[in-house]
Parts: sequence; C-alpha cells; structure tokens
Amino acid sequence: MSVSVEPRRTRPRIHRAWWVAAITLCALMAAAGFRSSTGALLEPLEEEFGWSRGVTSGAVSLNLIVYGLTAPFAAALMERFGLRRVVAVSLTLVAIGAGLTLVMDAAWQLWVLWGFAIGIGTGSLALVFGAIVANRWFVRHRGVVVGVFSAASSTGQLIFLPSIAALADGPGWRWAAGLIAGFALLLVPLVLLLLADSPAAVGTTAYGADPEAPPEPAPTPGRSAARVALTTLRESARSKVFWILFGTFWICGWSTNGLIGTHFIAASHDHGLPQTTAAGLLALIGVFDIVGTIASGWLTDRVDSRYLLFVYYLFRGLSLLAVPYLLADVVHPSLFVFIVFYGLDWVATVPPTVMLCRAHFGAVRAGVVFGWVFAAHMVGAGVAASFAGLIRQGTGDYLLAWLTAGALCVAAAFAVLAIPRTAGPDAAER
Repeated sequence: MSVSVEPRRTRPRIHRAWWVAAITLCALMAAAGFRSSTGALLEPLEEEFGWSRGVTSGAVSLNLIVYGLTAPFAAALMERFGLRRVVAVSLTLVAIGAGLTLVMDAAWQLWVLWGFAIGIGTGSLALVFGAIVANRWFVRHRGVVVGVFSAASSTGQLIFLPSIAALADGPGWRWAAGLIAGFALLLVPLVLLLLADSPAAVGTTAYGADPEAPPEPAPTPGRSAARVALTTLRESARSKVFWILFGTFWICGWSTNGLIGTHFIAASHDHGLPQTTAAGLLALIGVFDIVGTIASGWLTDRVDSRYLLFVYYLFRGLSLLAVPYLLADVVHPSLFVFIVFYGLDWVATVPPTVMLCRAHFGAVRAGVVFGWVFAAHMVGAGVAASFAGLIRQGTGDYLLAWLTAGALCVAAAFAVLAIPRTAGPDAAER
C-alpha cells in the first residue's frame, strides 16, 4: 500500500527588488526631511542671529540650486561606482552638514552647510536616484514604483515637519537639525546591507522581467561621471522634447519646493496663523501628495503622460492663483480645499516626466537625462525661493509671488502638449 506524500508548500520569497525599493524609499525620505525643515527654521534663525529674510532665503536658494545641479552628476556616478557606495556617502554628508549647523554662528556658515554640504548630499539622493532604481529593478509596476518614490519627499515632510516645527518652537532649532543628522546617519548601515547596485549584481532579474528577453544594454563602463553627464546633456539638447521637459520641470520646481515648500509657513504667519499650525497644514499637503503621486504612477502606466501633465500643471496654476485670497489668521474650509487640491498635485508630475524621458531618450540615458531635467526643477525652485523672499522684503507680502507661480503653471500646461506622441520625430535629432 503506497502512501502519497504532498509536497511541502513553501512561502514565496520576497523579490529582492522590494527590499531595494524599501531602502530607497527610506533614503529619499531622509533627504526630504532636511529640505522640508527649511521653511520651519527661517524665522527661528532670523530671531536668533538677526539675519534678514533675504539672507535665509538666499541660503535656501543655494541649497536648492546645488541640490538640482548635483543630480545629473550623481546619476552618472551611480552608473560608474554603483548605487550603494554613492548613497552611503551622500547620507553621511547630509548627517555631517546637518550636525555642523548646531555650532554655526555666521551667515556664511549657513550658506556653506545648507547650500553646499546639504545640497550635494541631498542632491545625490534626489528623485533621479529613485528613477534609476525603478528603471533597473522593475519592469512590472514601474510607473507605480516611480510614483511611490516621488511621494517619498512628501512622506519625509509628513514624518519630520511637525516634529521639526515643534522642536524649533520649543527647545530650539538645533534639536531639529540634530534629528535629521541622526536619522541620516542611522540609515548608512542599512544602505550598505540591503541596497544592491543592479539585479545582475546579486544574481537575479528585475521584477516582472521576462527571463527569456535579452537584458537592456548596460551603461558604458570606465567613463568619468562628468563626461557622461555633459555628453548626455549635449546630445539631449538637440531634441525639442528635452527643452519642453526642462522648461516645464523648471516651473514645477518654482511652484513647489521654491514657493510652497520654502515660504508657505512664513506667508501663513504673515496672516496671523501660528507657525505650528502652518507647519501642520504643510504636512497635510504631504499626506494628500502621497495619495496623488502614487495614483499618478498608476495612471502613468495607463494614460498618455502628456495629457496627465497638462491636467496637473493647469489645476496647480489655478490653485496657486487662488491661495493668496484664502490665507487668514484661522483655517477656513476654503483653505482646506486648497490643501487637498494642491496636495494631490504636488509632485504628481514626476512619474509622467520620468516616463517621457525613458520613451524619448531610451533606458540607458533616461537616468542622466532626467537628472538634467530635475536640475532644472531645483534651479527653478532656487530662483523662486529668492524671488519670493525679495518680493516679501520689498512689498511686505507674497501676492506677486503667488500670482507669478500660478501664471507660469498655466503656461507649462499648454507647453507639454507640444511633445510628440512617440519618440520617432525626435530620434534623429538625438
């Protein structure tokens, strides 16, 4: 009498891509944490050191510009030296820069630490890093993964900003800076343990990849990061698609990190709203941004990216034109409508922009191309941070800054419609 034995069921292993995605998300959140703190720290720094709004917003501008300009070179460094080493060094630099702000006592030190050290460190951990991870590690659900990574900035803002504002309002801004430094430093060993440079480096394939399909071409080894970044810029600059993406993402940065991210708390305080309440509203924008950006990633897998960008920029522009008339000394329901509406659209532009870079410039160059497009985003943010600060200093309010940002977003909405449906017309130009 034979007895059949059922094979023992084993739980399916979690694909390595998801562990890589998890540590990538944490690193992106850490980078976003310090950047989101700047709006909450402007007034405490001005009160302690007697610095003007022009000085503090100028340091933020430098941070945003360096942050953006670092991205394409960091993308090339990741291609040459690997994700793991570049990310670990970048987190260490963020921790050092944030930690040294605890002992600064001069404006030039603020500019060096916030502008250069933090700018370079966080710039290497920008959305370009997330785009490279998504392109290398995911075939299935790539758009959704890009959306999740894009939402990391809002997640970091949601986690850190209320605590940072409370610390700055209570024991002092140095506690807030110390919180960021400590979190960044704690992530370094996790990055070294969990992050892998590519699926091939750990003997696997990208999630959802066809095992029978030939692998995507690898980047050319041995070329310097600067040469890769500059060569890609020169070649991509022949395409009108590049300049449309470059210009519209410049406006995206102007209307998000540069204006709302840097000045929303201070502008709300001008209208009599407590700083902690304004920080809570900014964090609430982050809550809705997580939903909006992940949904945008899902839509990017299904809907023409050009039409998504048209809708995002148009409605963002309309909301910014309305916000100066909604701020008051108390939170009215109409302001909550803005928070929800604007929050859903905060960085929803990222997944379709990443996909257009890949569609028109190919998988190999997409990371560095998006690095340059992202650089435009942060340069636009840097210009807007100083522009809005000078407007506030010169006129006593932010009205002109709000109206300018709204008009630029409406212009960007119509500009993206000039992008061709496919890469064909531009392929020869590249």
